Amino acid sequence: MDRSRHRRFAAAAAASLVLLSASCTDGGESPDSAASTGPAGDVVGARTTVAQDLDVPWGVAFLPDRSALVTLRDKADVVAVSSAGAAPMPVGHINGVSPDGEGGLLGIAVSPRFASDRRVFVYYTTESDNRVQRFTLDEGRLRAGPVVVQGIPRAGFHDGGRIAFGPDGQLYVGTGDAGERDRAQDRSNLGGKILRVDQDGRPPSSNPFPGSPVWSLGHRNVQGLAWDTAGRMFATEFGQNTWDELNLVRPGANYGWPRVEGRAGQQPYVDPLVQWRTSDASPSGLAIGPDGAAYIAALAGRTLWRVPLAGAAAGEPQRLLHEEVGRIRTVVVAPDRRLWVVTSNTFRGSPRDGDDRILALTVRM
Repeated sequence: MDRSRHRRFAAAAAASLVLLSASCTDGGESPDSAASTGPAGDVVGARTTVAQDLDVPWGVAFLPDRSALVTLRDKADVVAVSSAGAAPMPVGHINGVSPDGEGGLLGIAVSPRFASDRRVFVYYTTESDNRVQRFTLDEGRLRAGPVVVQGIPRAGFHDGGRIAFGPDGQLYVGTGDAGERDRAQDRSNLGGKILRVDQDGRPPSSNPFPGSPVWSLGHRNVQGLAWDTAGRMFATEFGQNTWDELNLVRPGANYGWPRVEGRAGQQPYVDPLVQWRTSDASPSGLAIGPDGAAYIAALAGRTLWRVPLAGAAAGEPQRLLHEEVGRIRTVVVAPDRRLWVVTSNTFRGSPRDGDDRILALTVRM
């Protein structure tokens, strides 16, 4: 959608950096800020290419053998990628996926008990909804199991899609409002929420709203979920015309959309830890790195943002890889403590030779 393109700096709370002018849903191309908060060389060491020539890669989840399962959004395929640089190997095609704009085969998560249950979960768009289905990885192939969450609103945009197991062993699901903003404040609707369910899709009794899978509400489009070593949960959120967000997520909390966007200081809504002008972010993936900082994959910003975290505060964000690899969809921490960064130039971008690719970055401690 169109965004304002005027330049202006705004004052921010000491905990965050406010950046330049506006853009984007999942990643319309917009002018980038010339501002940078630090050279990539201060943080990023060695960089290697793990995989390339991928068609709209989206989600990444690691297996105990240190290989990773990667979703290809439009092909509806899951491939296995090894850090050794071997060619990706197909492990399954997900039936029923209906690619549409930002929808398709999106997030993927591996059971924390994978060694015994062999379970893999995927989030995808059908012709009628977004849903989460459970699979079993058997002899290198995915075997379909039950749909555990369904009825998440779908559209050509704002489909959410990130899923991840928390340190409590429960499955968390980031959803979008699918273009109808009032869904985010309606607790009976699964759109514009972070959901928390068990592996059968049931809401745990410890959820904040009895009998409901809703963990938090008032979100526009959540595509990044991560936890730090203290067990605190963070999420990234796409804004509309003004502010993208990094949020510290608390059970039952309301993050304000569509009544507020970005920092408003308005009760009962929770302000973000960090906000960016939308042309500088369009934040999709999120990881808490081995250095304890939050790393945010930025699509329109064509940047990997690093945000130091200290207690309940966030330090000044720093641009990494700015304009070096194009749009960035996903960032995850690999078992060897490197960051895997997934580009997204084959969708709304300008593909380069080898796109899309997965890079492995060493973080200097």
